[in-house]
Amino acid sequence: MSKLPNCPKCNSEYTYEDGSLLVCPECAHEWSLQESETSSDERVVKDANGNILNDGDTVTVIKDLKVKGSSSVVKIGTKVKNIRLVEGDHDIDCKIDGFGAMKLKSEFVKKA
Repeated sequence: MSKLPNCPKCNSEYTYEDGSLLVCPECAHEWSLQESETSSDERVVKDANGNILNDGDTVTVIKDLKVKGSSSVVKIGTKVKNIRLVEGDHDIDCKIDGFGAMKLKSEFVKKA
């Protein structure tokens, strides 16, 4: 019996094959075997349009974002240069002109 990989979402060891897909019975995540072979524990961060983001990219904000602890807002269309990808809920670390250091979620930006 071959050893199937753990679930990439919840790390459950109880995965099983269903046709060409692997399925996790605990979180119901489905993925292909080729997808699990190519992913080598490298986290992929995608923008709102599904483009892969890398360190040093330039992105554009696609929604007005309130700045916590302030009454100011990062306006839609603001360009952010030289981003850095980090672990966590807010996966982009950057500096925005006029605001300073910020953490953004990748779902609110698009690659420029």
